[in-house]
Amino acid sequence: MKKILMTEETLRNLENELKYLKGEKRKEMAEKIKLARSYGDLSENSEYDDAKNEQAIMEARIRDIESTLKNYELIDENDDSSEQVRLTSRVKVEMIATGTTREFKIVGVNEINPAEGKISDESPVGSALMGHVVGDVVEADAPRGSVAMKILEIGK
Repeated sequence: MKKILMTEETLRNLENELKYLKGEKRKEMAEKIKLARSYGDLSENSEYDDAKNEQAIMEARIRDIESTLKNYELIDENDDSSEQVRLTSRVKVEMIATGTTREFKIVGVNEINPAEGKISDESPVGSALMGHVVGDVVEADAPRGSVAMKILEIGK
């Protein structure tokens, strides 16, 4: 099974979320279900159905986090010995077709946030950039077709 790469911050966030879900949130869900049961006939009780669905989603998230925490590898964000694009790198690229520049931070799958320019090392653009150096032109298969980018800067 492939290791899930993550930073210490992401690890702490997942551990905190798991603690919250297994503690406080489970208690809230139990109360919500108990209250919904008190409304009577469960076969026509939408509050009960909603609460049970919410509980199922929460339990699936707990299983997902537990699975992740059993199969992760910490990455050293302070290791700046590489001039290649790697996890935690900030990469400034020029989009060849338009001449515009974009900046990405390559992160693990648990840290993705497109609004902040955080893309996964497993995404088409992220995986295309991995291992390359300043000056390289790389192509990525994007939803709207192939995109060529020239790497302008690599930082941490």
